[in-house]
Amino acid sequence: MLRKLFALVLMVCLLGASWGSVHAQQTQEIRFFSETGHNIKGDFLKFYNNNADATFIYGYPITEEFISKDRRTVQYFQRARFEYHAEFIEGQRVLLTALGRETYTTTGALNASNSFACRTFSETGFAVCFSFLEFFDQYGGATQFGFPISGFEYHEDKLVQYFEKARLEWQPWKMEGQRVVVSDLGRIYFDKLHEDPAFLSPVKPLDNTIQSLTNLQARAFVWKAVTSSTDAQLVYIVVQDQALRPVVGANCTATVHWVDGRTDTNSTSTNANGIGMIPLSFANQPQGGLININVTCGSSNQTAKTKTSFRIWY
Repeated sequence: MLRKLFALVLMVCLLGASWGSVHAQQTQEIRFFSETGHNIKGDFLKFYNNNADATFIYGYPITEEFISKDRRTVQYFQRARFEYHAEFIEGQRVLLTALGRETYTTTGALNASNSFACRTFSETGFAVCFSFLEFFDQYGGATQFGFPISGFEYHEDKLVQYFEKARLEWQPWKMEGQRVVVSDLGRIYFDKLHEDPAFLSPVKPLDNTIQSLTNLQARAFVWKAVTSSTDAQLVYIVVQDQALRPVVGANCTATVHWVDGRTDTNSTSTNANGIGMIPLSFANQPQGGLININVTCGSSNQTAKTKTSFRIWY
């Protein structure tokens, strides 16, 4: 019994030590994206925040800031790469890598021009037409995308057009008005430069603060896998958010299904380590019976369900 108690206390301590408690709202200097598990900070974050359509145009960060193989301070995003240039004046030190130029290889131009629905750019000699032109004008034009460096072409079975800093593609299966999108060239260029894949691994928030709770995760387990017919049991519930951080104050309900058909409902709230505990006591349960426990936890309009069980052995 002492060995079991020591092991249980050690397990709870390890769970608590492995997670940092989070209790403040995010600051403006650092922003963590749970969707990909990466942070943006400093000048890169200011540049990102200055574009009202940043998530749509650049996507989420897929690395932290680091020194790239081409010896620049950079950060990769799904659809862009930011470069930091200390030699420029404040407010102009972040530039977009010319991902379009760096990744473009022609597959052969398509003849789809129309003088009434196109605009030709003398800087490169290529025209932008139809819905691509509408998208180009709506989301920043040459300042955002650079000038066109190709006409319409087929790449990966998609109709696309390359610009200096990006590639636009046509997705006909989407709704009208949403069929032109920016291609995910960030990862393509990352692989082209043979950057270290370790940079893609998710990390913890740098500011150690809770972001908006977008996904609740719950796990449950029991102290003893088997018990006697008259005994005591403990049910442990671990609740985490989308970044695997403990959720404090989650309300959890455990419904115990006894062998004789009875059900008991017990509740608990998670502590600073995201752990809730429910004690059970019982008598004269049939030997060999399986006790199933269904658990539901809720916090900030998010819900998670899990289950556990134990068997009456002797």
